[in-house]
Amino acid sequence: MSELTLVLTGDTNSIVFGRENLFVDDDEHKNEKFSTKLCDLFGRCIVVINSLGFQNVDKIPLNQGIDAILLLLTYGQHRDQYSSGVQYLQKAYGERIFSYVMTVVTYKLGEECESALTDLKANGNFADKRYHTCNRTLNDAEEVQGLLKKIDDMVSENESQGCRKLMRYEKQQLDGESHKEDRIGTEVETTADCKCVPFNEKAEAEYSEKEDNKSVPSEEKEGVFSVDLSGDNDKSVNNSAENNTNQKEIETLLNRLHLQYKHDQKLSPEDFLGIRPLLKESHEISEGDLAHAFLQRLMMLDYRARYILIKQDKADVSYSQSVSVLDGDDTDDNDLDDLFSTTEDFLESKLSHVHPLDVQMAIFHCSDNFLKQNMITKLSQCQYALPLLIPNPVTINDVECPLWALRQVKKTWKISEISANSKKITMRSMPICQAETHMIAFFRLGPLSLSKSQLMNALINERHDIFFHRNCPGSTKSRHLIDGLTEIAWYCPAGKPNDSFTDCIAFCNLHGDALLIEKQREILMKESSVNVVLVPTLKKSHESTKKIISVLYKFSKPLIILVADNNHGAIQKKDRKYIMGLKDRSQSDVSAELKQVIEKVLSGLKASFKLQSMDCGVSGIRVDDGDTVYKKGKSAAMKIVDLVRNRDISANKDHYLPCQGSFWHDWCVKKRELYHLKGDRIENDKTVINKELLKIREAQCKVSHSKLINLFTESLSDLESKERKYFLKWTQLLMDGLFMDEPSLILQNYDKMWCEVLDLKKKGKSDMLTEKQTELEQISEKLQCATFGLEQIFREMGQIYEAHEATKTQTSKIKWSEYPKLAADLIISGHPVELMDGDAGHVPLSWISSLLGAVIEKLGDKKVFVLSVLGAQSSGKSTMLNVMFGLQFAVSAGRCTKGAYMQLVQVSEEVKNDFKFDYFLVIDTEGLHALELAGKTSLHHDNELATFVVGLGNMTLINIFGENPAEMQDVLQIVVQAFMRMKKVKLSPSCMFVHQNVTDIAAVEKNMDGKRRLQEKLDQMTNLAAQEEECNFECFCDVIAFDVKQDAKYITQLWEGSPPMAPPNPGYSESIQELKNTILSKASQSDGITLSNFRSKVYDLWMALMNEHFVFSFRNTAEIAVYRKLEVQYGNWTWELRNNMLTVENQLYTEIENGDCIKVDDERLLKDLNKTYNKIKDDMASHFDDKKNKEILVQWQGRFENKIKDFHKEMIDNVKRKMNEVLQQKMACRKYDEKKTEFSNQLLQKSKELAEQLREKGNSSNQECKRQFDDFWHCWVKKLTADVQPIEDINLEKDQTKILEDKGFDLKMINERREKGEYKNISRVGNYTSYTHKFFNTFAWSLEHEEQQMIRLLIKDVENQSDVAIRKKPVATSGYNSVYLNEVASNVHQTLKNCQPNKKWTFKKEFTVDLLLHVFDITERWISESHKQFQMNNDAHTYLNSKKRESYNIFKSFYDRNSSIVVFGEIICEKLKVSIEKAVCNLTRIALAEELRCTTPAFNGNRSKLEKYVLKSLAEKENFDDFVTYIQDPRKFVEAFIEETVNSQMLRENKALNILKKKFEDTFKFVSQALFDATTEVTTQKGDIVIWGEKFFGLLKDKLILDNLSCESFTDIGDLDFLKQKIDEGLDSMKKKMSQLSVKQIKEFRLSPGKILINQLCDCCWEKCPFCSAVCICTIKDHAKDNDHSAQFHRSQAVNGVHFRSTVELSVDFCTTKVVSDGSFYPDSTSEVPHPYKKYRTAGARFATWDITPDNSKLKYWTWFLCQFKKKLEEHYKLKFEGRGEIPQEWRKHTKEEAIKSLDEMYKE
Repeated sequence: MSELTLVLTGDTNSIVFGRENLFVDDDEHKNEKFSTKLCDLFGRCIVVINSLGFQNVDKIPLNQGIDAILLLLTYGQHRDQYSSGVQYLQKAYGERIFSYVMTVVTYKLGEECESALTDLKANGNFADKRYHTCNRTLNDAEEVQGLLKKIDDMVSENESQGCRKLMRYEKQQLDGESHKEDRIGTEVETTADCKCVPFNEKAEAEYSEKEDNKSVPSEEKEGVFSVDLSGDNDKSVNNSAENNTNQKEIETLLNRLHLQYKHDQKLSPEDFLGIRPLLKESHEISEGDLAHAFLQRLMMLDYRARYILIKQDKADVSYSQSVSVLDGDDTDDNDLDDLFSTTEDFLESKLSHVHPLDVQMAIFHCSDNFLKQNMITKLSQCQYALPLLIPNPVTINDVECPLWALRQVKKTWKISEISANSKKITMRSMPICQAETHMIAFFRLGPLSLSKSQLMNALINERHDIFFHRNCPGSTKSRHLIDGLTEIAWYCPAGKPNDSFTDCIAFCNLHGDALLIEKQREILMKESSVNVVLVPTLKKSHESTKKIISVLYKFSKPLIILVADNNHGAIQKKDRKYIMGLKDRSQSDVSAELKQVIEKVLSGLKASFKLQSMDCGVSGIRVDDGDTVYKKGKSAAMKIVDLVRNRDISANKDHYLPCQGSFWHDWCVKKRELYHLKGDRIENDKTVINKELLKIREAQCKVSHSKLINLFTESLSDLESKERKYFLKWTQLLMDGLFMDEPSLILQNYDKMWCEVLDLKKKGKSDMLTEKQTELEQISEKLQCATFGLEQIFREMGQIYEAHEATKTQTSKIKWSEYPKLAADLIISGHPVELMDGDAGHVPLSWISSLLGAVIEKLGDKKVFVLSVLGAQSSGKSTMLNVMFGLQFAVSAGRCTKGAYMQLVQVSEEVKNDFKFDYFLVIDTEGLHALELAGKTSLHHDNELATFVVGLGNMTLINIFGENPAEMQDVLQIVVQAFMRMKKVKLSPSCMFVHQNVTDIAAVEKNMDGKRRLQEKLDQMTNLAAQEEECNFECFCDVIAFDVKQDAKYITQLWEGSPPMAPPNPGYSESIQELKNTILSKASQSDGITLSNFRSKVYDLWMALMNEHFVFSFRNTAEIAVYRKLEVQYGNWTWELRNNMLTVENQLYTEIENGDCIKVDDERLLKDLNKTYNKIKDDMASHFDDKKNKEILVQWQGRFENKIKDFHKEMIDNVKRKMNEVLQQKMACRKYDEKKTEFSNQLLQKSKELAEQLREKGNSSNQECKRQFDDFWHCWVKKLTADVQPIEDINLEKDQTKILEDKGFDLKMINERREKGEYKNISRVGNYTSYTHKFFNTFAWSLEHEEQQMIRLLIKDVENQSDVAIRKKPVATSGYNSVYLNEVASNVHQTLKNCQPNKKWTFKKEFTVDLLLHVFDITERWISESHKQFQMNNDAHTYLNSKKRESYNIFKSFYDRNSSIVVFGEIICEKLKVSIEKAVCNLTRIALAEELRCTTPAFNGNRSKLEKYVLKSLAEKENFDDFVTYIQDPRKFVEAFIEETVNSQMLRENKALNILKKKFEDTFKFVSQALFDATTEVTTQKGDIVIWGEKFFGLLKDKLILDNLSCESFTDIGDLDFLKQKIDEGLDSMKKKMSQLSVKQIKEFRLSPGKILINQLCDCCWEKCPFCSAVCICTIKDHAKDNDHSAQFHRSQAVNGVHFRSTVELSVDFCTTKVVSDGSFYPDSTSEVPHPYKKYRTAGARFATWDITPDNSKLKYWTWFLCQFKKKLEEHYKLKFEGRGEIPQEWRKHTKEEAIKSLDEMYKE
């Protein structure tokens, strides 16, 4: 391998210095200077130059070429270090350095740095093949070898591309006056004072000071860098002395402009578009920044870009704006010497400042074709001459015509044709390349004191210097790129009397002496219509001059000779040959006479010059469209254009773009009908419309196989990035050229008709006005049809995509699913994309959503700042945005923006840290109150557009044409109303008012009164809009934060004069720049919005706008999604608290039962929960600080913090209450517990005595022993409980019957109702008519739905009140008393008495009896369980019977002659078994609940997710009764679902058993360790059994609940080790038995896992929709004060039994449709007057808190349910699906599989 030279640069902390480091050791690092090390790495000679930490590349002492620069970055800081490192290298070496940079990220051992590559890829200049990672010590051989391999590959690639080693020469100071002349025009001074050239192995690498400044012979300069600016990379370098001189001059110029490295990496539009550092003031711009400043100002249409002042930052550069001061001695003689020495020699020793045209052409040469095209376009808009023939700056003789760059230039003019009695004006607008005009060529022969360019300016535009001339500011004799340059400009008449010429004429200007520029001169002579030659004299002309004039004189073409030394007027020598003098004549006289001559010689001549003919019609020049990439793009575009060439526009649209025509318009009309349904059969009507919509989409699919679209999309897919750019540009250019005539003609008719309409408006002639407006409408439609270009093609792609996506059709003919990705590439590259179709007035939501999704997929979910604009038509909105950001919104004449377009503008790396987002997304819109739309649009359309655009924007620019806001009153009202709507839906955009076309230059200062009037007008409009929006806002500041002093800007008129020859007003670009700066300043304070949230907002706003009532209809999807995630987090936080509290509760319960806790207070609980609570508060703070959604989350932060605080307190209060109840119960049973201890001791003693007695009598069989024990037990228990009354079992049924009889109900009726059992399902009854009696009724009748609902609510209230009341009774501590039931019954009876449902009917007795029986039934279980617990805790008989088996075992053990140790061990193991089982089950229930919550999908999300799985379960089982339970009592069903799911999981999953086993193992280990510790300690201390017992049981009490066990009966035990052995044996035996313990037993303890999860998951809102009974999905209960109730998807009202009043016809309508319909409803059973659905919130309290968002999408789940259970629903509600309640046929096609699938689609997780 050859030798490598590597430079290390970057952060010194990126590597560890030392002997192990293969590149740099510690000694070299300590050196303050750059160090060089020769390394032998793997048999290779590597030179390593360490420049780590040094920031001055001038000091690098290199005398050899560099193969690679290793940019070392520290992982973790790699992004920032990369940016600063690249900036440093780019500044030092220029753009070409990237070919030599290898990026190396270093990491500490153990670090994972895979993410670094992803981070660095975000940088545009980063190449992943030139990336490597190494540990910081740089001692890993494998890593270093891999690095060297990549470096070798990089070097090989560079060599293959002609890039050799990078060479750097240290710049030295030159001394002595002898070198001054050599340095002029050759010395290059850059920022780093350096010069980079490729290394030439044949030449010497070191240059002496003398050699470096000498002119090097050509043969010695082989391989030295030469700048080929011609664009022809294949042409060899001309090594002549002249070319070398030219090359050195050009190099000097480029270096001064900091363009020296742009010959390889050309400047592109991306370098100047986007959000970049703000423009500097004129006096701040240095020479090195001149090129960038020129381009930035040019892009903003500031024609003063040519006249930028530059600061004097170099001593050796002369500026025309400065005065030189010479230093000298103070003597008079020296002063005189200095005076006479200030000669031309001194002046020439200074470099002259750069000529403005040199700046322009240097940038042009260093630009790629697209930037050249942009430059030419902007130069044309600035009314500057454009380069036509460009000489190669090095070879001079090679000439290029930038035809491609010129193709985008369009010109508009009006031709005046005067006939006998009339004057006809014809307007022409076309790409200037296609215009056939006269061309007048100007050139001079020999030196002249007069300015040819200035004379030409006088001919074309006296007020503007179209051609730069010697008298322009900044002009200098020093010029390098101008001689030989031919510029062209067009005079475009305005159709006015003062026009200089009556038709469009091209003027060409050859710079320099035409005697010396033969090729360009010959081309101009050939192509021109008239030749104008300027000569110093005709008397003593040079032979060459005479020869040329002679040729021209003999030409048939007109010739005008302007003679400098002659003062006579124009003299015609022969036909069309004129001589005219210039001497002593004013320029105006010459100009006027020359115009007359030109008009005269042109009359009768046919225009013959066509710019695009330069492509093939002119020899000797190179055209800039010869590259392969260019040709591929054009070839693909030509295929498209060839298809449409022979048809008119209308036929082309019908044939090639059929989907966007009548199909799309019809679809939009039908779609809007969906949101404005009327009548009683809404769902049926909706089904019909949906069918029609689908048919339209199917029809679109059938015609979507357009050859044009296929060719277009194939080209987009197949072409490379650069080829695709050419293809798109060519397609647009060719389309515009192909269809340029028809729009011009229509525009003329349009202008004429519009003028007539305006006149009629003034005259008030309504009949004629209507007729003319109709004609204007027809012309407008023709104009819209006359546009055929990329916009229409992209629209067609969108429609094809939407059609196929809607019908779900797949076809191999077109790859429609790829269309969004293709469009995404375009919007990313800077193309505007249609957001709202202006022709149809509709947003293609599916297309836009998929397009933005593809953008997100390509870019990531970047943040954007959305800037939108609103204003009247033709008020300059698009122009303003284009100038401000360099955008491409259409602004051509007659093509006002229709709809809305969006375009991405990237925030550049230089200013990225100033903003919190990555892109600006700019939205341009059509004008409000467009006259041509008056026939088909209205105020509603403008309101719709304004609301949409304002809602999308982070900031909206309100564009007002002029200073007087009164003229914009209607627009202001629309805008104010839009902002008011945003306020009401909690969106908070900002706005700025922009007054355009302000004539007074001091308008900002003088218009304070205007601002006051604007504020007043806004406040007035606010009052008007508030009335319409039904809200209370008094002033505009109530609606939006607005400061009229800061947020109202004034912009001068765009043109400096009258178009089409007027240049842009420089004040306009200044105003735009100021406005832009203000916008950027405000934007820097905004967080922006993610692309995904923007996509959601587009959907939300448009869906809301489709409905009549925007505020009621708006649904913020992005906000909802963030809120749902917050709910999930809230569930996690509350679960952590609950889980922790369960553990604390378990511990407290154990302590209370063991008698170790006598008080539970807040202090103890707070201490136990403090760690978890603080962690949750930290997690909350982190969640709300999430940068992505911080702006949305902030509105809920305080609320959720309070909710967690309240929940925390609630948990503490609950545990405190429960534990205090346990304590109270414990205290109440204290005497009984003492009695139990006494009983236990007596039982033990009596068992032992009985065993001894029987053993003395002799051996007995087991049966005999058992009989003897039973007899003894009976007598002994009877004796012990002689004075204790047993607690009797309760008979609830008897008590219930007596209570009902006492209430006056017949016993027979009571028994009948109980036997029927209907009371059990009283809350699930579908129709309660049978329970009621109607007064004065002799025929069949039925309760209305509102009355049915009232009864259901009554039953629910009674259930809840009764359950709460009975649970307050101390049954568990004091026992049951029938008074409790009687009290509940009385409350129910009183509630029924107080309920006066209706004067027309009353409840039957059967209803009251069933309701009371139902209440008794639901309270019975709790009473029974509580009384049983009271029995267990307080009844001696019960306690003694529970101890019988234990006592028998003790007796039998003694009888079998077991020792006290064995018996005591058995007793202990028996007690431990019960305690361990309880402890393990209590621990397992908590752990299992945690496991199930985390792993069961239904339990690990928010309320919506649980709802989805509940509905899935219902559908899978298809049990109608379950559905009824869910509909009538969703909480009850959900609780049952949770229990069922938990039980099935526990039985089915091994994880429950594993958790159980794990808890067993942990508990047994704890017990064994306690046994070991107690035995060891007591044995060591020689303690007795009593001490051992105290120690052992004391250790266990922390985790186990133990019955009192006295060791007094076993004081004879002395061998504690043997006791330990026996207990260990018992524990082992217990393990084996307990391993068979089933998870079912977990449910038998205090709180099952199911109950724990119910408490967690059901502690939420259970309110039901007042229309359809859909359940509120809010996870937080009691949220209505802060947030309205809402359901994710509502149901058909038939699910809830809603029917049309006084009929049996069920209503199948969805309430989400009803709330925007014209229908009405009865709020309650007493309502006589129906209430409008649109104002449902005002119908009462239960309606006011519900947010029912209109939604056209229907959950197939509930439509399937209606069809599946149609008959059962009819039976249940005793109603019918007939008449207006007929189920739509389309619903009957929905299957169960589709229903379940719809849940996944709608309830997204």
